[in-house]
Amino acid sequence: MSGIESHQTNIRLVTKYRVMAEFPEVSCTPSLLFDEGPPVGDGQGPNAAMVLGAAIGDCLSATLMNCLIRAHVDVEALTASVVTRVARNHAGRFRISGIEVELCPKVPTGERAGLERCQAVFQDYCTVTESVREGIPVTVSFPEPPSELP
Repeated sequence: MSGIESHQTNIRLVTKYRVMAEFPEVSCTPSLLFDEGPPVGDGQGPNAAMVLGAAIGDCLSATLMNCLIRAHVDVEALTASVVTRVARNHAGRFRISGIEVELCPKVPTGERAGLERCQAVFQDYCTVTESVREGIPVTVSFPEPPSELP
């Protein structure tokens, strides 16, 4: 990717704290309903903090997959778990205080070296995560793969 890229998202108020996000650049993509949780909203959809966590999890997963594909590593499965923490700041306002991502790639035992090489470098190429890290701590971890039985 070179130069500047931009993406459009349209937000429309549905009612109270519910908004609908639409992505006109991606055909056949359903709209996404956002809502704040109780007691403010009704919790009928994810809130913005949840979607930010999902965006980071998606970007990290896609960036790791890109590295693994380029390294010719066979990926059997990849899941991610994202925890977005919200806490009050010194002024008493709610802010995202941190995001923790656990990536769980599954690769054949013989390809662990390729996975380890990618784990060491892929985060630097993740556009969303590295941008968010300029203001919010984001940690990424990989659980130890289950030990194989002899």
